[in-house]
Amino acid sequence: MRGFAQFLGRYARNKGACMGFVVVLAMILLSIAASVVSPFDPNKINPSHALKGPSTTHPFGTDPLGRDTLSRILHGGRISLAVGGVAVLISGSIGIFLGLISGYFGGRCDAIVMRAVDVLLSFPSILLALLVVSILGPGIFNVMIAVGISGIGQFARLARAAVVQVKANFYVEAARAVGCPNPRIILRHILPNIFPPVLTFATLRAATSIISAASLSFLGLGAQPPAAEWGSMLSQGRNYFFSGWWVMLFPGLTILAVTLSLNLIGDGLREVYDPKRKRV
Repeated sequence: MRGFAQFLGRYARNKGACMGFVVVLAMILLSIAASVVSPFDPNKINPSHALKGPSTTHPFGTDPLGRDTLSRILHGGRISLAVGGVAVLISGSIGIFLGLISGYFGGRCDAIVMRAVDVLLSFPSILLALLVVSILGPGIFNVMIAVGISGIGQFARLARAAVVQVKANFYVEAARAVGCPNPRIILRHILPNIFPPVLTFATLRAATSIISAASLSFLGLGAQPPAAEWGSMLSQGRNYFFSGWWVMLFPGLTILAVTLSLNLIGDGLREVYDPKRKRV
């Protein structure tokens, strides 16, 4: 508990990180409770209210089919935030595993794993995700897999670098000297000590995953109509940039706010886990 209190104390010093945490937490809660807090049915078509500007009835206006934009943003958060979380879970679990075995065992294992990672990293993330989802087909589940695969190489590189650094510590050598098996050393002595940089990167990667998923949905490869999703809402609004600017503006601002907040959280975690800051 004392360590957790110290963590909260150091994190609270970064006002931007605290603000980012509040924004992300609020968006998560609003998305979970979207069925309760949203003012309208997100998929109910009302042609008589098509492309109505922001008003007291529709604070974010309506889309070309008369659907309430605010309600669709709240429900769309369920998909967009879920994609970001699941994609990070996929890329993080596989990437960390590869980084652990590569960094710990070294030698031929390290060479084989890192060459495979180099192949993944040779493709820009969005292009790799686009390739995967093109093979698997459109759909939100396939987008999660595609975006997750595109981030494996980055997690693997980060985990390997952290493992190589931790492996050189005396307590790892001591564990080997007393005969601890390799799985126990990895799980008890190495994995907990590479957690801080991995957690920090995971928050930054979540922001990238949300943007990548929105990009794929913008191209029509993600969530399919009539499902509400931030990227698909942007795609729909591009045809009404002048006559219905709000159709694009508010989903775009939502993506900006969430991704910026996740980056602020990542910056806050980086400062908390910075060894130099701990000695202050």
